Amino acid sequence: MTLATQAAKPILAQRPEEHSVPVLETERLMLRTPQSGDINAIVRLVNDRRVAENTARIPHPYGVDDAERFIAAVNRQDGEATFVVSHDRDLIGVCGVEPRENGTEIDYWLGAHYWGRGYATEAVRAVIDHAFGALGHDTLQAGARVSNPASRRVLEKCGFQWTGVGLYRIRAINSSAPLDRFRLDRGLWASLKAWGRAREMA
Repeated sequence: MTLATQAAKPILAQRPEEHSVPVLETERLMLRTPQSGDINAIVRLVNDRRVAENTARIPHPYGVDDAERFIAAVNRQDGEATFVVSHDRDLIGVCGVEPRENGTEIDYWLGAHYWGRGYATEAVRAVIDHAFGALGHDTLQAGARVSNPASRRVLEKCGFQWTGVGLYRIRAINSSAPLDRFRLDRGLWASLKAWGRAREMA
């Protein structure tokens, strides 16, 4: 899981306004924009070292102030769409796409109780479709700690191709660790979508 909890909450006079993010629905999940009412659920799920240490930017321990800063910072720039992921009305994680200096990144995390059920793959696929569709991105990047094969499998099942290994700072462990890096471009995504539709019609 790779979702980073974003920048600080300070009230800035020039802070960009939050832009509209649609609700995405999959077979089992609903993805919508984070709201202040999600703070306690986010803290409960991500204040778990098993979750935080598999992300790059989430601190551990993680408290209410961190969740408030996250919600205040997301969905402020063009091309960004950050969602909370719900199953049967229970918030189970976060998934999003965000333009950064080195490219547009897909990030995600799920509470440990929800691992191993295919929810991450389902959520990431929905965000990929939104990123290439409504947002118009041409290329997406993602990462997974080399010690987290489950996250690597999620990315591979979503069509991401491995591009190499890099050393990245992990806030939760206050140290650097190797991450597998992945890439998915629009052409491959379109081919995979067309192949999936062909299989459904066969």
